[in-house]
Amino acid sequence: MRKIAFLRSVDIQRADPYIQRAVEVLTARGIEAALFHTHGQADDQDFPGERIRLDEGVTPRELADRVARWGADAAVSISLPCDNALRDAAAKAYLEARGIPTVMTPLASTLRLIDKWETKQLLKDAGLEVPRGFRADSDLLAGRGLPVPGYRDALRVQAEQVGYPLLSKPVWDSTSFGIQALASPTDLDRYLAGPPEVSAVVEEVVHGDLCSVDIVGRPGAYRVLPVCWTGRAGAEPVFTFEDLRWCGPRPEADTRFDDVARKLVLLCERLGVCGSVNVDMIYTGDRFVVLEINPRIGGATTLSCAASGTNTFITLTDLARGLAPAGGPASRVGWAIEFLVPEGIPEPVAAELRERLDIVTAHELVIDGTSHGDIVVFCLPEGDEAQTVKVFQDLHGTTGFPSEGVLGKICSLLAP
Repeated sequence: MRKIAFLRSVDIQRADPYIQRAVEVLTARGIEAALFHTHGQADDQDFPGERIRLDEGVTPRELADRVARWGADAAVSISLPCDNALRDAAAKAYLEARGIPTVMTPLASTLRLIDKWETKQLLKDAGLEVPRGFRADSDLLAGRGLPVPGYRDALRVQAEQVGYPLLSKPVWDSTSFGIQALASPTDLDRYLAGPPEVSAVVEEVVHGDLCSVDIVGRPGAYRVLPVCWTGRAGAEPVFTFEDLRWCGPRPEADTRFDDVARKLVLLCERLGVCGSVNVDMIYTGDRFVVLEINPRIGGATTLSCAASGTNTFITLTDLARGLAPAGGPASRVGWAIEFLVPEGIPEPVAAELRERLDIVTAHELVIDGTSHGDIVVFCLPEGDEAQTVKVFQDLHGTTGFPSEGVLGKICSLLAP
């Protein structure tokens, strides 16, 4: 093997520093890497290999043609969100028809996982708990196609059976945008009269801790990374990075997750998952409720890599080279914590952070072209909680960084 192509959509920084290390490993083995990306900018610090910018509207066939002309021996999808994962799954079909193996879940399974309603049925069939809900079809509500005069009332009846409050989630969206809260029958009537532009899953509100897990591998060999905790779930949607996101010890939840992990792996086997999937869940305190499975790397991949001492991107390149990862759960080796700095990190503070903490990455967070400030991920071993809290308290006392709110959350997590 001489050349591996990476297929990417968004800016590369969310993969820092693990994608860079994966490319360096390939280079040391005499394998050339190239990044085929459709969004954002990339330089040597982002991707220490060849970088090929493509038009954002590139089709799967055009993407496959470009990768084939470069001379790739294999390809790896590291795109997100799910619409770009679908593009890569279709490109996989074209590439593999040319004899270029591609690390990406097959198109048929990708289509099922992108559709939230389809995913809900898959999860139920796998014996996993999901929120109760129903599907609202935008075509029927808008009067497109077959007229069904009783459709709105059918949805009202289902809503009463599930119970308020409810959340409406676009069937094909995977970025937490487009979620609407429906607190009462009046809200539902207003929603149905709109009508919504896209079909949606309308489901019960489950209260608890939001969490996610990445599963990486291929049939016969799946690696389950540690659970990452990403915020609180409730009746109102919240910005994904509103709260601390972390991966660390939580013994009771870890024990309860074991059976969930086993069922998820069996589902991955059934679907022929190849590469990485990201599973979003809510932990209620006594059970995990599974919300969706995204057929791609996740937004918390850096956290799970940092906390487990593994590198998902090296695993993906191993798969491209025909190697199978070690199966089973990846052990957690410490804490990994992520927090947002909307106002950005002053340069003197950034230097002091790197000097006093084990900083994994610190970079600007850009979503759909909009900057949300800087995002920071840091690590610490178990046993260093009090010392780490002291570092942040000292920093806040001398520089005002981090904010009172973030400092309070770090203290509550590490020194409750």
